[in-house]
Amino acid sequence: MRSAALAVIALCFIPQALAQLGPPVETRRANAPQQTPAFEGQTRAPSSATLPPMEGAVVADDLPGLWAMEFLPNGRMLVTAKTGALHIVDRAGNLGPKIPGVPAVDARRQGGLLDVALSPDFATDGLVFLSFSEPRGRDGNGTSVARGRLEIGDGNAAILRDVSVILRQTPSYRGTMHYGSRLAFAPDGTLFVTTGERSDRGVRGQSQDLLSGLGKIFRINPDGSVPANNPFVGDSAALPEIWSYGHRNLQSAVVTAAGDLWTVEHGPRGGDELNRPLAGRNYGWPIITYGINYSGTEVGRGITAQAGMEQPIYYWDPVIAPSGMAEYVGDEFPEFSGALLVGGLAGQVVAVLHVEGDRVAREDRIPLPGRIRDVKVGPDGAIYVVTDGRGAPSRILRITRAPTG
Repeated sequence: MRSAALAVIALCFIPQALAQLGPPVETRRANAPQQTPAFEGQTRAPSSATLPPMEGAVVADDLPGLWAMEFLPNGRMLVTAKTGALHIVDRAGNLGPKIPGVPAVDARRQGGLLDVALSPDFATDGLVFLSFSEPRGRDGNGTSVARGRLEIGDGNAAILRDVSVILRQTPSYRGTMHYGSRLAFAPDGTLFVTTGERSDRGVRGQSQDLLSGLGKIFRINPDGSVPANNPFVGDSAALPEIWSYGHRNLQSAVVTAAGDLWTVEHGPRGGDELNRPLAGRNYGWPIITYGINYSGTEVGRGITAQAGMEQPIYYWDPVIAPSGMAEYVGDEFPEFSGALLVGGLAGQVVAVLHVEGDRVAREDRIPLPGRIRDVKVGPDGAIYVVTDGRGAPSRILRITRAPTG
C-alpha cells in the first residue's frame, strides 16, 4: 500500500502529469473470487505510483461519538453526536455546549443524530438540515430530515429555532440498522437524501418497491416539497420524491462542482459500491450485487447483472465500509484535484478515487488511526476527517502537505 502516515513523510510528490501507475492498493483475497467484474477497472484499479508527502494533526479530541461535520462560514465546525447532540467546535478544537432544539432520536445501534448540511444560502437564511433516526412509537422508527434556523451566540453557544420535519422515510420499521442518511445539496438548490433498506431480509426487498421509501435516494426542495421534474412525478405507482432506487445502505454522498451526484453505499461482504445515481434508475439491490452475505451464503440468486439494472462504477471486495465523502477542491493537494475522497470505517482509510468520465482510473489510500466516519475539505484546502470512536471518544484530524527536504 502506497501511503502517507500521520505526522510521517512517507512519499515524495511528483506532479500528477508525470505520475505513473502502480499496482492496486488492495492485495487481500476477495470474499467472492468467483465473481467477474463487468468491465476492466470496475474493482482494484491501479494506484498512483506516488503520493504527495502528508502529515496529520489532531484538531479536536475527546469528542462525544461523532457522525458528521460541516464547516461554518467562520471556519468553525458544526458536528453531530450520534446520541442526539449538535455542537460547534471552534478552530482551537474546543467543543461548545449542546445546541437546544434538536429533535429526539433513536440512538440504538446504527441510529441517532446523523448527517448535517448547511443551506446553500446559510449566510442569509441560517438554515441547518439534519438527518436522524426518528422514534415513531409503536411503528418503530425511520430516517427523517428536519430543518431549523441556527442562531449563534457568544463563544460556541447556539440555539436551533423553528425546527420542523420536512421528510419522513416510510414505512417505519422496528429495526436499528441501515438508515443511510447523507444529505447533499445540488446546484439548483434541491436536496438529495440517501436512505437505507433497513437490513433485514424481510424488508430489504422493498428497495425495489417504488411505493416504499426503503433503499432509495430522495430529491426534495428545501421546504420538503417535491420538485416538479423528479422522475416519478405523476406516477401513481411510485413515491414522487424518489430519485433512484435499488440501494442498500448509502452513507456517502456528494454533489461535485460539476453538479453530479456521487454516492458510495455499504454492500454485503465484498460489495461496497460507487455510483453516480441518475434519475429514475434501478441500482439492483438485492437482486444483483457483488459480494456475499456476511454468513457466507449467496445474496439471492448470486447474480451480479440483470437487464434494466445499473452496474456500479466501482466496487470493493473486501469492503472498506464507506462513510463520508467529499470532492477534493483546494490548493493543498493539487494532484488530488477533482478526486473523490471516501472515508472507510473497517478500512480505517481515506480512499482517493481519481475519476475519469464514468470510470475510476486510480485508487489511492491514506491510512489513518481510527474508523473514518466523515470526510470534508476545509476552506484551507486541508483534508479533515472525523473518527467515530465506536465506544471511544471521536477525533477530528487535519491532513496537510508535509514539508519536503
